[in-house]
Amino acid sequence: MKMAIDQKTYLLLDSDGAAIAKARIEGRTDTPNWQLRVLDDKIDDVTEYETVRLMSITDCAPSYEGRIMRSRNDMVQLEVKKIASTVNDKRKNLRVPASFKSFIYPVSGRWRGRRVIDSKDISCGGIAFFSSEAMNDGEVIEVVVPVTSQPLVVQCEILRQQLSERGDTMYAGKFIGLCEDEEVLLRESVFALQLSARPSRKNATQ
Repeated sequence: MKMAIDQKTYLLLDSDGAAIAKARIEGRTDTPNWQLRVLDDKIDDVTEYETVRLMSITDCAPSYEGRIMRSRNDMVQLEVKKIASTVNDKRKNLRVPASFKSFIYPVSGRWRGRRVIDSKDISCGGIAFFSSEAMNDGEVIEVVVPVTSQPLVVQCEILRQQLSERGDTMYAGKFIGLCEDEEVLLRESVFALQLSARPSRKNATQ
């Protein structure tokens, strides 16, 4: 069954690509002025900025930039303009620390069986992890991603590697062959991880 994609939910980012809050569009989007409801009681975090960037759940790059016009309760009005994603791709900025144990399986490598890995970070497009298993650049593996709402087993191509201070090897890889539902689950998990890593301004001042 195909997953229903919520196209009205956006992640609000600062100019450096760091997550501020999640918001949902209320009303029309065919005019430059958008009304958004800021979720999870983070309106104070949003209104400390003059401008924010909006990244849709359906895309890993910011789609719009918005200037905050006014706010009331948990609602904010933005004057938005579209961003050319080919120029302003923030995929790398959405890589967030994520520490969990998981498993990898060989696809194109010569080794066999299941191996344990320790993750370092994850993004919409890939994962970095530590492993004692020797692998080559360009090798394809399957990796279990347990931080999504439904655990995923996805293919990943090893891009580069380096020895770590732990004595094993850190590998950086990109996800390949993802279907649309898998992409959405990964984006949602990156959204949640980024927001959980950011302290609330409201809580910090209490």
